[in-house]
Amino acid sequence: MLVVCKLDRLSRSLKDLLMLLEKVQLLGAGFHSLSEAIDTTTSAGRMMMQIVGSFAEFERAMLRERTRSGLLAARKEGRVGGRRPKLTPRQQQEIVLLVSSGQKTAADAARLFNVHPSTVARLLAKNKAM
Repeated sequence: MLVVCKLDRLSRSLKDLLMLLEKVQLLGAGFHSLSEAIDTTTSAGRMMMQIVGSFAEFERAMLRERTRSGLLAARKEGRVGGRRPKLTPRQQQEIVLLVSSGQKTAADAARLFNVHPSTVARLLAKNKAM
């Protein structure tokens, strides 16, 4: 008997769930979900499992859709996710100027502005591409 506390802990999609439960059945085992009270050893339990699985997949799709629309609305208002840049645009210009003029090496500029050398390397590569 395969026992899970909640159906969505076992699989993210109904298709995967059904395939997994088919493998469990071929091995001669049953399935039992504690929170949904589903037992696939009975025909009514198998039907109930498919219905609950369909609703769980629908709920995940709705959550994904609401999240996507929320992120789009935030972008329209000028908010973007992620970490704030460590360097201001002025500091970025100064690093590019110092390194390209030969006054400082990339490693020296990284130490001066207290950033990782790869940050300076990315900044210089981005500037070369422009």
